Amino acid sequence: MRLTVYSDYSLRLLMYLALRPERLSTIKEIAEAYGISSNHLMKVVHQLGLAGYVETTRGRNGGMRLGRPAAEIGLGEVIRYTEPDMDIVPCLEPENKTCPLRRACRLKGALDRARLAFLGVLDDYTLADLTSTPGPMRSILGLSSGQAPRPN
Repeated sequence: MRLTVYSDYSLRLLMYLALRPERLSTIKEIAEAYGISSNHLMKVVHQLGLAGYVETTRGRNGGMRLGRPAAEIGLGEVIRYTEPDMDIVPCLEPENKTCPLRRACRLKGALDRARLAFLGVLDDYTLADLTSTPGPMRSILGLSSGQAPRPN
């Protein structure tokens, strides 16, 4: 199983915001910290904002922060939101009737159990769990813990 780049960027964005709860962050600074496209990140921010994971403020001193506490944002929940299709193989799709083995195949059940187990493990973690030791991550991203907040 492989998650989409969209899910990857979503988790990275949320982790970055969780590492900086004291201030607003911008798309530009997050994109630069991770070395990713600002344009792709804009779409991610918009969608996560619609879902309530991110709160945005427009204007010259605008930016974004988490829309809820990191401890209330479950990883399984985020992945279910960001992944358009969690079916591992086409036969797991309810409308797919092309496989001649579909009435007798046990592979479908095994793969569905694996998908549920994958999501179940992610359900055991929150964004706060991923960022509970922020020092090393802040250092890698070039964020000093004593950095002053931007003026509002």
